[in-house]
Amino acid sequence: MEGQESEGAQRPVADQDAFTRWVYGRPFFGGLWLTLGGAWILLTMKASVKVVLHVGMQGVAGYLLPTLMVLLGLLILFSPDQRLFYSITGVLISMATWVTSNLGGFMVGLLLGVAGSVLTFGWLPDQDQRVGRHERREQAQRAERPGAATDPGQPGPAADPAQARMVSGLPQATQ
Repeated sequence: MEGQESEGAQRPVADQDAFTRWVYGRPFFGGLWLTLGGAWILLTMKASVKVVLHVGMQGVAGYLLPTLMVLLGLLILFSPDQRLFYSITGVLISMATWVTSNLGGFMVGLLLGVAGSVLTFGWLPDQDQRVGRHERREQAQRAERPGAATDPGQPGPAADPAQARMVSGLPQATQ
């Protein structure tokens, strides 16, 4: 069963389908949560009169801010290059819905919007996977062993002290 992958192993990104690459190439869940938060607030604006709390300014701002949340969430999904601006604006607008839109959609839409904006703000593209402490320790022990083989692209141990100084970045004049 050498040719088969184990069930727990992840496939490389190049082997995955187009939608999966698209999702991993942007702050997908942040944009999704911000969009869902805005949609939830818009839906709660149409709740029955017995359920709706009239707090602060109703009217245009009550519909404008959740609409902007939906728009910012979609912009995060389809234009992730400006994600920092969109996420900062999204968290401010989400917080403003507390006053304008039924306590931010009874707190659900507000929390979804803030969480989505924070996820977007913290997303980093093309970041290498973290190496655990145990793996770093093993790599350091392998490098310290005498006679350990070096990587093919890396310079090996220098026999000449002048060459060793040049490899380490020190000028030859300092002896």
